[in-house]
Formats: sequence, structure tokens, C-alpha cells
Amino acid sequence: MNRLSPLQMALFRVAGTLTSATGRGGRGLLVLIYHRVLETPDPLRSRTVQAPVFAAQMDLVASCFNVLPLSEALARLEARSLPPRALSVTFDDGYADNLTVAAPIMCERGVPATVFVATGYLDGGFMFNDVITEAIRNAPSGLDLSDLNLGVLALGDDLARRAAIARLVGEIKYRPAAERRSLAMEILGRAGAPPPRHLMMTSAQVRELRDAGVEIGAHTATHPILTRLEPAEARDDIAHSRQVLESLLGDPVRLFAYPNGRPGEDYDVRHVRMVRELGFTAALSTAWGAAHLGSDLFQIPRVAPWDPTSARFAARLVRGYAQRSAAVAGDKV
Repeated sequence: MNRLSPLQMALFRVAGTLTSATGRGGRGLLVLIYHRVLETPDPLRSRTVQAPVFAAQMDLVASCFNVLPLSEALARLEARSLPPRALSVTFDDGYADNLTVAAPIMCERGVPATVFVATGYLDGGFMFNDVITEAIRNAPSGLDLSDLNLGVLALGDDLARRAAIARLVGEIKYRPAAERRSLAMEILGRAGAPPPRHLMMTSAQVRELRDAGVEIGAHTATHPILTRLEPAEARDDIAHSRQVLESLLGDPVRLFAYPNGRPGEDYDVRHVRMVRELGFTAALSTAWGAAHLGSDLFQIPRVAPWDPTSARFAARLVRGYAQRSAAVAGDKV
């Protein structure tokens, strides 16, 4: 191990105190959630981690935590055999830069990861939020969407464009999938922009990622808000993503991540039951905090590390590790 910086040494001591305080069997698991790692800066994706920042984060994680493959970490959580400072790294959606940018950084540092793939966007597909981003990137200084009940957008600078993207994504996200896509494509057309290209992985890239040692999990086919679907539709969307991945990889797919992932808002106890009945062994939410002995394996919390500096990233890890997630979709089923 390289010599630790003062910041890493402080984190190591604090994290050690947190994990040893509960004694053997009471240790927690911190799961990080990423979506993309950008090779170059993007002024419209200011909350998306860039490669140099991600590399620094992985350096700190590798030197101060015991990083485990997620499936192993969850099994050891149940068996009360987690090491101190246990941590796992995950990615949602299935962006190509998980393979081309993030994977080499993690491989160099010996950091395992799990990528949850929304299978409906493989091989040339694109997600509605990326369509919105490219529309606003290419739009003129103003865009009138009042006939769509989305107002008139003033887009004078990058700050205004980021605010417009956030508002549009927030307003469209919870609509039915067909309407969501239709609105996004309408806005793209009005902006005179081409659709995003090569953002999501191809089927071959998913296999390449698996072959590089990255665990693959399911993330539905169309990335819907599950609570906005009829139960049969939700079950089919979850099951289809798993079937596609198992056919593609020739391996069983045992892990699942709920799209958007907020308990009670984006999924509820019905979907927890579906995932269990479909034969998954665990599922991940976006409830904030760490998992501990007794946590529902089908509602594992995660922490999103959107921090531009190592000091803030380290503080988030310590705070996340110390917090037991209390947000659940319902009682265990």
C-alpha cells in the first residue's frame, strides 16, 4: 500500500472507530452508487464525476476501506463476517463509459464493481434524460415549450441550461414511459438537436465488462418508475431485463436495482415482493446510509458520491457509514 496522506489517515482512524464500536457481527456495509464517469468535463453535467476525480476517489477507497464485490459483501453481511470498513461500488443504467473510462481506473486499483443495466437501452438506445440534456445543450438562448405545459425557457448561460435540464427532467420523469419519450423527442426536435449517440453500452460491451470481472445486475428494461405501472407491467419489465441479461451473458443474474430507487415513491412493498419472487437474491435502493445486520436485503441503501474534492468525499463516506438507513418501502416481505 502507498503511504497514506493525512486525509486518508484521518479517514482510516474515524472509519475504524465507527466499525469497531458495534463489535464483531455488527459491522456495516457502505455501497456507493455512480451512473457515469466522464472522460472530459461537461458544463451541463456538473454533478457527474470526471475521470481524475473518480481516480482520486478510488485511490482513497482502495487504501482506507475493504472493498468487496457486492454479492460477496451481501453474503458476508448476512453471515456476520464482514470485515471492518466494508464497501462496495455500483453503477446504474449501463453507460458505455462504465467500461471505457471507469473500469480501467478500478482495475488498476483492484476495486471490484457491479453495474446494473437497463436492457432496453442497449445497442443504440438512449434514456429520456440524456435526450433532454442534448436538446438544451443545442437549443438557442430561449425555447418556448408553453404549449407542452413546460413553460418558456431562458437559456442564456450554462447555469440557466443546467437549471432547465433539472426542471424538465423532474417534470417529465414520473409520466408514463411512452409520454416521457414522446415529450423528450419533441423537445429535441424543437431544439434542432440530434439524438445522443453511443452513450449506452452495446451487448458486446456488457459481455466485455463481465469478462473484465465486473458483476452485472438487472435494472429493468425501460427504467420506469415502478409505482406508476400496473403490477403486471412492473413485474414483466423487471423479469424481461433479467432474461435479456442471462441470455446475453450465459450467467445467472441475481442482483437488482430499483430505477430511481426512492422507497415508497419510486417502488413500494409490492415491487420488493416481486423481486424476491422472481428469484433475485438482493435488491438496491437509493435510500441514504449504510446497510447493517438486520437490513432488508431487498432494500439495501446506497450513497451517491457527488463530491469534487477528496475532503468532501471522505466526509461523505464517514457520514454515510455511520448512518443506518431508516427509509423503507414497507415491512420486510
